[in-house]
Amino acid sequence: MAGGCTDEAVDIRLKTMYSQEFHQVQKQAQTQIFTPQLRQSLEILQVSALELRDVILGELQSNPVLEELPMSEEGEGVIGNEDEEFLKENHTIQKIDEDWRGDFDSQGVIGQYTAEEGERRQYFLDSVTADKSLQESIMEQAKLSECMKDELRAMEFLLGSLDDRGFLTSTLSEISALSGLPVRTLSKALEVLKYLDPIGIGSKDVQECLLVQLKAAGHGESMAANIIKDHYPLLLRRRIPELSQKLGLSMDEVQEVLKEIAMLDPAPGRRFKEDSNRAVVADAKIEKVGDNWVVSLNNEYIPRLRLSKTYKDLIAKGRLSVKEAEYIKEKMHSGKFILNAIEQRQKTLERVTQGILKFQHDFFEKGVVELHPFTMNELAEHLKMHETTVSRAIANKFLETPHGLFPYKYFFTSGYNGNEEGGGVANTSIKEEIAKIVQSEPVSKPYSDQKIVEILSEKGITIARRTVAKYREELGIVATSLRRKY
Repeated sequence: MAGGCTDEAVDIRLKTMYSQEFHQVQKQAQTQIFTPQLRQSLEILQVSALELRDVILGELQSNPVLEELPMSEEGEGVIGNEDEEFLKENHTIQKIDEDWRGDFDSQGVIGQYTAEEGERRQYFLDSVTADKSLQESIMEQAKLSECMKDELRAMEFLLGSLDDRGFLTSTLSEISALSGLPVRTLSKALEVLKYLDPIGIGSKDVQECLLVQLKAAGHGESMAANIIKDHYPLLLRRRIPELSQKLGLSMDEVQEVLKEIAMLDPAPGRRFKEDSNRAVVADAKIEKVGDNWVVSLNNEYIPRLRLSKTYKDLIAKGRLSVKEAEYIKEKMHSGKFILNAIEQRQKTLERVTQGILKFQHDFFEKGVVELHPFTMNELAEHLKMHETTVSRAIANKFLETPHGLFPYKYFFTSGYNGNEEGGGVANTSIKEEIAKIVQSEPVSKPYSDQKIVEILSEKGITIARRTVAKYREELGIVATSLRRKY
């Protein structure tokens, strides 16, 4: 039965199976059974507040017995006693995931509207617009240019050959063989493409991309262009003394030119990277009220649902045919399941957030430097739920704190023992310390990784030099020689 399924692996004994010789054998195997309802409940648990809104709106369109709770109605129950008999038949609701604890709300209402909340939510929904993709943006510009019809078609094939930085990954000959278009047509389209917004799209590499941007700005013969074109290896290694000698400029003048180059975009396609501009809304908030820390969930953008009284009345009055009644009951089961799955999502998220507050209390009081090593398994044991449930509950979600907006996964990090107090130090806190050390170093003599190890050791944090190098790279901090300013 579907009601007996969980997201745990289920042992199944497969009997009466035959080998190629048709001998009867027994085989024990592990498999995982996902019913449509289980898949849906996991989806609801994993999505963010904004994505949940879309899931709910989809359910409203596909299930006629679901309706959004009017803003003027508050505290109204949505499941009457007359429905209990057939609602109790749906055991899947109660047993969908053994890791979920607590009872479902029999009312089926996910919070209540106030007039102010309703106005804010409607304004938000009316204001959300879809971001254009790189391809859409480029083609709109190309259609306004003087491109011929075949060049526009060539542009589409070129766009299909870009990587996420916006660089061309195939030669024009390869694209010609694929598209059937002449190389000459592709070449014309490529020259137009490079100077559309963002400028540099379609370049073969970073060097060409930067030169295109300078040319578009009217600086194609500038000293910056000269350095990129003729002294690119020295630029990459930031060899300011050597550039100064070769160009006949002072080191201060070279550094001013390098500042100009630093303003260019080495990967223009990344501004269109999927989800890079997506709206981020906190799923929950932790704030201090008086002397207490309080957890509150963000229900502002989640439509409040109920089962339609009209359809319940039709069943209660017995005026439907058997087929019609079965259809409505099926939709009632499905609708009730959705209501309960949403409510359980909120309860699970609230428990997880309370757990984070308990284990990372010092972070909320003092900031990032007090983030402690903490794993999802520790939280799962504390909440008496499975680690995979915790993982799903924090997926794609953000938490608003007094120190900023953070993804939930930010609070789960490994770390090192051995600070002066004998406690653990989270990787994130160590990275924060490394960033502070680099920010305060002498610009003419930046610290080596070994020197950073020694400074951390003075603070009671003992880690290896290679670990410092790894964290420095993850922070986007270049090596010592590249940080030096003359």
